[in-house]
Amino acid sequence: MSIIGVGIDVAEIERFGASLERTPGMAERLFLESELLLPSGERRGVASLAARFAAKEAVAKALGAPSGLRWTDAEVWVEESGQPRLRVTGTVAARAADLGVQGFHVSLSHDAGVASAVVVAEG
Repeated sequence: MSIIGVGIDVAEIERFGASLERTPGMAERLFLESELLLPSGERRGVASLAARFAAKEAVAKALGAPSGLRWTDAEVWVEESGQPRLRVTGTVAARAADLGVQGFHVSLSHDAGVASAVVVAEG
């Protein structure tokens, strides 16, 4: 396996939360319902959503930042162990296939008012 691309992104949590409040429907345009909810069914917090948004930006960067990628074609989900994973479909899966990507690694973090994500595309 080799590294095809690496992406990193950060999101200021307070600013991201304000954008979600100011723009009705924004969360539904960026995230799948499964990303918006915790396993308990409660709504996911802003810091967690900001980290997922950063991951989606990082995915795009790892794929060369082409235009036309749909936000909801990259889904961040979490294994029972707590390890985040990426599931790609549609436009994101097509771009990944064009580049020979076999899988992704993702790391999420949030602290001191900033959410961050790193994505490695491997082929």
